[in-house]
Amino acid sequence: MRAFLFILFLAGISFSGQSQAVQETPPPSFIRTVIFQGDSTENTGNPIIRSGSRISLKFDDIIGDEADYYYTIEHYNFDWTPSQLSKNEYLEGFDNVRIIDYTNALNTLQPFTHYKLSIPNKNVKQIKVSGNYMLKVFNSNRELVFSRKFMIYDPIAQVSAEIKRSRDLNFIDEKQVVNFSVNSPDLLLKNPDENVKVSIIQNYNLKLAITDLKPQYTIANELIYRYDNESSFWGGNEFLQFDNKEIRVTTSDISSVELGELYHHFLFLDFTRGNQPYTYNPDINGGFVVRNIQADNSDREAEYVWMHFRLKNYDIIEDAEIHIYGGFNNFELDKSTLMSYNEKTGYYEGARLFKQGYYNYKYVLLNKDGSIDDGFISGNFDETENSYTILVYYHPPGARYDQLIGIGYANSENIRN
Repeated sequence: MRAFLFILFLAGISFSGQSQAVQETPPPSFIRTVIFQGDSTENTGNPIIRSGSRISLKFDDIIGDEADYYYTIEHYNFDWTPSQLSKNEYLEGFDNVRIIDYTNALNTLQPFTHYKLSIPNKNVKQIKVSGNYMLKVFNSNRELVFSRKFMIYDPIAQVSAEIKRSRDLNFIDEKQVVNFSVNSPDLLLKNPDENVKVSIIQNYNLKLAITDLKPQYTIANELIYRYDNESSFWGGNEFLQFDNKEIRVTTSDISSVELGELYHHFLFLDFTRGNQPYTYNPDINGGFVVRNIQADNSDREAEYVWMHFRLKNYDIIEDAEIHIYGGFNNFELDKSTLMSYNEKTGYYEGARLFKQGYYNYKYVLLNKDGSIDDGFISGNFDETENSYTILVYYHPPGARYDQLIGIGYANSENIRN
């Protein structure tokens, strides 16, 4: 009997060791304009909300046939491996039900069905524990259509942070360093080197998160993180932008408008900024806002428009790709974001379908190894205004999941030496 239990124990170790971090599933081409946010109107793509707060999901199906979609909610550890909690331990109510709040487009050339989901609702009464979560959307055949990460925190620990220039003289004009501390006066953080995990996120982009930091110092209940290289980010540059809330007119961003089956908006020529001096240009750090100035309800009355991009890069890029990049698709790179070189014009050109509104974007380089070079086209500057979010997780001894116990914010507007 003991031998049998020992075999089961080893099997459990082997199984847990094989757990892998889950990745978000990007939506297919017919699912557009996914808006996932918390109580605030700020669309961060992956909302971070306080326990008891509300999250909302919106998206369009441009096939427009009122298809049935279902959703589930799953809990994960700090490293996005599945937690050991059963569904009834983190969810009050039940999921895997149909999204019933939807409406069809009104007065648009592009047909679409607009879906809305709010949590909590009559089925999901409450999400009971903090931590990392994944919202998954399935079709009527129970095939996964897309998924998005979100986080829920309990305000147990206080996080103080500041942004500094790099002390490495090679990068003093290009990088920003996040220094922060975690104070938990009401909770003793036992063995913080192993049980406390942190995640630092730049401009709400989880793909750029730094997650492998341990506290350098401990003073009473305060953990100090004053790294330089380990907690540094490339400064990047301010995002470019366009606003087509007026669909029939040119603007300071849009050089010309054409009408075919759908509207086509042609942006003014963009230039490589990597070798240019930094210029402040207010942005919303990669975000977007759907809006049609003539509509009572932009969710269903905003039009879909083909946006045409042109980039003047002074050298032809070999062994890499140029893509447009931003929160409009949660910082994913795919065929729709690819810029192709036009030998006749000498420009990199691309077109993508966007719902009417205000959008931030930039150009990035995708290397063959899958790495993204944010500064190759745009440059890296320590003056760039960037938003940073610090998440603090704690795994108490004997616990079966990672708690998210605190959150902190900082902005590089107040960068210091």
